[in-house]
Amino acid sequence: MSTMRLTVIGCSGSFPGPDSPSSCYLLEAEGFRLVIDMGNGSLGVLQRYAELFSIDAICVSHLHADHCIDAGSYWIARQFAPDGRKPAIPVYGPPGTAGRIRPFLGPGSPGSDQAPFDFCDLAAGTREIGPFQVTADHMNHPVETFGFRVEHAGGRLAYSADTGECPALVKLAEGADVLLCEASYLDGPDNAPNLHLTARQAGEHATRAGVGQLVLTHLVPWNDREQSRAQAAQSYQGPLSLATSGMVVEA
Repeated sequence: MSTMRLTVIGCSGSFPGPDSPSSCYLLEAEGFRLVIDMGNGSLGVLQRYAELFSIDAICVSHLHADHCIDAGSYWIARQFAPDGRKPAIPVYGPPGTAGRIRPFLGPGSPGSDQAPFDFCDLAAGTREIGPFQVTADHMNHPVETFGFRVEHAGGRLAYSADTGECPALVKLAEGADVLLCEASYLDGPDNAPNLHLTARQAGEHATRAGVGQLVLTHLVPWNDREQSRAQAAQSYQGPLSLATSGMVVEA
């Protein structure tokens, strides 16, 4: 019996695409709702799958706009709800998250000295967030970036966030039921190192980690999705799929 329900809210890499917002994932178990990343355009689509004020916690992998910027919009919604400011919920992110996503309300604006979020700095290690055991580790990206392993009642899901080739991702994903892995690049000579993975490299990490299934995400709109699938299949022989907005995965 499944223990965790993952709904892909946004899976577009670097900027929103015509069919998906940027990175955002909703995890649910025991009535608790954890959102991982809130990239461009994600707050609107998130409301199709969860009531606006039903989110219990947020994890931000890193401070690039395509992973965090809609948290500022969610701040506005919780701060200025018609029936009053909503209780603060925890937001876990790299140091500097508060300054990155706090909206500019202007001096003396109502509520400018309050926050609907309780900010908590991420560090490598494991913590409890609601019913989930969440392990974070540093990924290989130009800004401080955390990948996550989320466990609950025997279910295990790993998320790469943004990363280049990274042994820490293999360790984080070891034996996971599902690896949600970025695949920003197709094979080619001009891919910058230490920035993103190719689909083939995503497959290689999944194979080394021995995961049950691989879901490719952070798919840049100008890439051919089926080419991404084909290149990942060269290095990963297990169940393989491409993330789409609204996709549900259980672990």
